[in-house]
Amino acid sequence: MSLLFPEIAPYVQHSIKVEPSHVIYVEECGNPSGIPVLFVHGGPGAGCEDYHRRFFDPELYRIILFDQRGCGRSTPHASLENNTTQALIADIEMIRQQLALDRWVLFGGSWGSTLSLVYAQTYPERVEGLILRGIFLCRSREIQWFYQSGASRLFPDFWEDYVSIIPEEERDDMVAAYHRRLNSDDELVRMAAARAWSIWEGKTATLHPQKSVINHLGNPLTALSMARIENHYFINDSFLEPNQILRDASRLKRVDGVIIQGRYDIVCPMESAWALHLAWPEAEFKVIDDAGHSASEDGITRALVQATTAMGRRLL
Repeated sequence: MSLLFPEIAPYVQHSIKVEPSHVIYVEECGNPSGIPVLFVHGGPGAGCEDYHRRFFDPELYRIILFDQRGCGRSTPHASLENNTTQALIADIEMIRQQLALDRWVLFGGSWGSTLSLVYAQTYPERVEGLILRGIFLCRSREIQWFYQSGASRLFPDFWEDYVSIIPEEERDDMVAAYHRRLNSDDELVRMAAARAWSIWEGKTATLHPQKSVINHLGNPLTALSMARIENHYFINDSFLEPNQILRDASRLKRVDGVIIQGRYDIVCPMESAWALHLAWPEAEFKVIDDAGHSASEDGITRALVQATTAMGRRLL
């Protein structure tokens, strides 16, 4: 993490009541008069980590982090009630309004890239720029690749741990099989499914294994919210129309954009980033040849910090 800016603490924290019964955690750090930037975390359901504040020059940016519905410091934990893409877009817009911001930059990776893109397509007039990593378009082929058949052929050993809790007769639809267990009345069944689901992602998220990533996603609190909320979204087609993000890419034409993609990203393969690049050629497109999916990999970290610094200078 030495490639990042120094550690920093929030100067203010907010609890914003949104749709019942959700309360969203929001924090601000950096320069209160700086360029507003919103960190949009992944998952859905992963929550923010302290190091996420450090991708931005604290003298240049007013850094805003929030935990999406049901995860991190937002409550109730792991709740699926009123938890949809449209609800999260409304939450982001409510944050902007409550902080009295006219326009801002959105910074998101993986599911964070999805949500940032949908927000920018919904409110293009409110977006100064997008810095995106590990592009996830939420198409059915992407879910099939990672949770049913595809990534399994590259990591058969890790895949065995992922499928081991599912009886063979249910393995033709792993998302549905996990859905039944993640919503079981039996807490032990829920937690076993949550850990297996989340650790599968943690083990495949980096080109070289990183225990810190695996341990974070395997933490019971994080695992439960991420597995339950991800699965809830994926079984509902992420509450998006087919190919919605690419279909609406023309709405991004005037948005300052940067796309950063690990060439060996197994969680969100590069074909999605490439498709977005072709649909939105105005955005800078940068491939990191020695990285997978995680923002904590050196090549991706370096590129993200360079992108925030360069965009900040352009917006001054």
